[in-house]
Amino acid sequence: MFVLFRYVEEHVQRTGVAIETQGFSFVTSGRKRESLTGNATLHLYPHFKALQEIDGVVDYLNTEISTSKQKKFSLVTFIDTPGLVDGDMKYPFDVNQSMLWLGDLCDLIFVFFDPIGQALCKRTLNIVEKLNETHSDRIRFYLSKADEAGHESDRQRVMMQIVQELCKRPGLNKTGFEMPTIYIPNPNKPTRCVNQVEEVCKDIEKTINQTIQNTLNQLERDCEQISHLVDEAVEADNRARSYNFRAKMKGMGLSLFGFFLPVALLLQLLVSTAPRDLLNNLVGSDMAEAISSFMSPTTAFWETIDDENQLVVLTIVLVISGVCLLVSRYINQPLPTLQRRSKKALAEKREFVNSHVKAQKQKLYSEYLQQSVSEHDL
Repeated sequence: MFVLFRYVEEHVQRTGVAIETQGFSFVTSGRKRESLTGNATLHLYPHFKALQEIDGVVDYLNTEISTSKQKKFSLVTFIDTPGLVDGDMKYPFDVNQSMLWLGDLCDLIFVFFDPIGQALCKRTLNIVEKLNETHSDRIRFYLSKADEAGHESDRQRVMMQIVQELCKRPGLNKTGFEMPTIYIPNPNKPTRCVNQVEEVCKDIEKTINQTIQNTLNQLERDCEQISHLVDEAVEADNRARSYNFRAKMKGMGLSLFGFFLPVALLLQLLVSTAPRDLLNNLVGSDMAEAISSFMSPTTAFWETIDDENQLVVLTIVLVISGVCLLVSRYINQPLPTLQRRSKKALAEKREFVNSHVKAQKQKLYSEYLQQSVSEHDL
């Protein structure tokens, strides 16, 4: 692909029309010139492993690793897609699904229209229209092999035809179509057609720069989000601990009330019905006198109740005691809390993110700006 050659300045991608050469080719930067195929490509790009779900596509994946240091090649990966044709052509995998899936991941989508080939094939237009529904800002249209389109009038006619066909599609019916012309220069065949391939390279670098800025900004937002989530987790843990303490105090109070209510009633019955000599023998005369004085109000109340209603009062007291014990058990169910080790680990992670990762973002951003200024000065 000519655009790839002009950006990498190295021949790394072969061309062809045979179906065996029409798979997906990934071109990336590396330390060693190498070619990978099939599963090796998926191993190199773990985030592309979902392609395995598309039957047959793995056998038509290959990667070309280049050692080129030109431009910002180390920051970009090119994906050359299969050539699309209409008619009875059968692909060994679902080419439409594959291209749409990859289109969701790419930062730029280049559509090359060949004026002497399948420029307006239905399959191409269908995929372009589908991609345009969600990624219209990423799509760039180019007229490739523009020098072979004839004179300027012929070239304009071809471009108008392409634009008209695009505008017939509801999803592509928009104004402001731009279609730069690109071609491989031939010294033996001079032409007046403007070769705008350098504009393509500039567009790639512009997207790389914007992606770097967005990534660094996203890194800072992620750090702030992590710190916020840790703060929320710690705050939620503190609320849970506070709730558990209050619930425990309430449950303890109800449990004590439910336990001592029947005890107090039994003590009241003992004081009011037992002979005084028995109390003196059990607890001593002084303690018996103190108990009698302390229980005198309830004793007076108990004596006002006739014998028939005393059993009812006793039942009510026991029911209230049981209800208090049940309620105390219900409200004393604690909320889950963090272990001290987990809470400490979260605090350490927050400190690491804020002091190291976030600071690293500022360092990387400064280095990026310095490199940009240096390249501009050069």
